[in-house]
Amino acid sequence: MAAAYHADSSDLDTKEVLTWELFGIAGRELAQVIVDRGYRPEIVIAVAGGGLLPAGHLAYALGVKLADAINVEFYTDVHQTLPDPVLLAPMLDTDAIRGKRLLVVDDVADSGRTLALVLDLLRGHCAEARSAVLYVKSAAVVEPDFVWRRTDEWIMFPWSAEPPVSSASGLPVVSRC
Repeated sequence: MAAAYHADSSDLDTKEVLTWELFGIAGRELAQVIVDRGYRPEIVIAVAGGGLLPAGHLAYALGVKLADAINVEFYTDVHQTLPDPVLLAPMLDTDAIRGKRLLVVDDVADSGRTLALVLDLLRGHCAEARSAVLYVKSAAVVEPDFVWRRTDEWIMFPWSAEPPVSSASGLPVVSRC
């Protein structure tokens, strides 16, 4: 699996830059929209990797204690994707979401294909699944239920603006399980 690093977009003429400070504002504003529209999720599901931080932010802002993630790989680099989104292990425990109201969260609905895949999968296992994203693009094949902003520019997220950390020796960090 390719590293989720998208900082090398210097060749792009236009891009949207989300700073950590603006991310804090965005999450609170998006949570307020969800509350104002009367949706009360029981579980927040992150679309990993980009949706992990927004999902955590929304879970805290909405007072939702239950959270999980579904792992999907699609983007491999700036404007480069796999042919189709791919679900990765470990898989979400679909028995645990049966009969629950879900909020599926991702950072962006660019093509919308990842979000559509996840919603199609989860809607067969829960009472209701709605979606929230920080950004949606006009080419998205799905319209998220809750959106903070709309753009067609490449988005620089603070969590993917730097390359992955490596050891001081330059060798990859090896974990032992």
